[in-house]
Amino acid sequence: MPLSKPLRVASFTLTAAHTVIVRAESGGVVGYGEAAPLARYGDSVPAIIDFYESYATPADGTVFSRERIVNTVPRAARCALDIALFDLAGRALGASITDLLGLGGLDRPLTSQTIPIDEPAVVLGFVRELRDAPVLKIKLGPATKSATIELIEAIRSVYTGAIRLDINEGWTAEQTVDILNEMARFDIQFCEQPIPAGTPEQIAWISEHSKIPIMIDEDAVEAWQLAAFRGHAYAVNVKLAKCGGIGAAYAMIKTARALGFKVMIGCMAETRILATAAAHLGGLVDWLDIDGPLLLAHDPYRGVEFDNGRIIMPDGPGLGVAPIASAAC
Repeated sequence: MPLSKPLRVASFTLTAAHTVIVRAESGGVVGYGEAAPLARYGDSVPAIIDFYESYATPADGTVFSRERIVNTVPRAARCALDIALFDLAGRALGASITDLLGLGGLDRPLTSQTIPIDEPAVVLGFVRELRDAPVLKIKLGPATKSATIELIEAIRSVYTGAIRLDINEGWTAEQTVDILNEMARFDIQFCEQPIPAGTPEQIAWISEHSKIPIMIDEDAVEAWQLAAFRGHAYAVNVKLAKCGGIGAAYAMIKTARALGFKVMIGCMAETRILATAAAHLGGLVDWLDIDGPLLLAHDPYRGVEFDNGRIIMPDGPGLGVAPIASAAC
């Protein structure tokens, strides 16, 4: 699915979203799920398709056998099937995923909107287009300290809402502390994954010396990885596509809370299937970053809608998503 404009981050530039859609059917009821695999974690669309070409659900499985069905499915492929089975169970019961999880009545945070890396004039143009948005997530990468500070200062001159930074592993620990301490005057909410994953001790050192809180993302794929960062990071970015679906994300959020982290639900470049699944968990977290469908030139599915950062949930049981009849997918 082509993006409306290229999404450049510290380590790559994306011009199209590549995801896998899974349909699960039982008794004439269909549930939808989506996987958005990342090469960063050794996952790919062809690998997921290859898996499902030889996969069969248990013969005695039901729409309520989700845990047993997904237990042996690889993480990236599991994301799509897990979501589809949640959707199927909700539709069978006539209940939304929010209600199935007991999350009815909880408020969802506003979602941020993403500003990709580009020339400063282009970035400022994007910011001006979104100047009324309540939260912006600014992608940053390798650049001189002065250029980085000047860019955020220029953004602050035209934008008064909340700002989050996402470095996507693009800096060193020393750069991070040096730059972030200079940026503290710009009222930054937090900085996401400034350094390459795999060094909890460096995250701890950064957190100790930085005036801006640190969130981990690439360092936190699944729940079991969080313990190494307890007391060393402020927050964790939970993504359904990373950890393996709604069930895994729910468990990861609960683990993060038990370990004392603040929590954000993030996204990939994805359709409203994945974004809507994430939004159903929104009442559990502090922040949302699920603007993935807004990056697409055309989304082939209906689902969650966005009103200047506010999440509008679809009506209907399960996820509440549906394919757009005129779309190719």
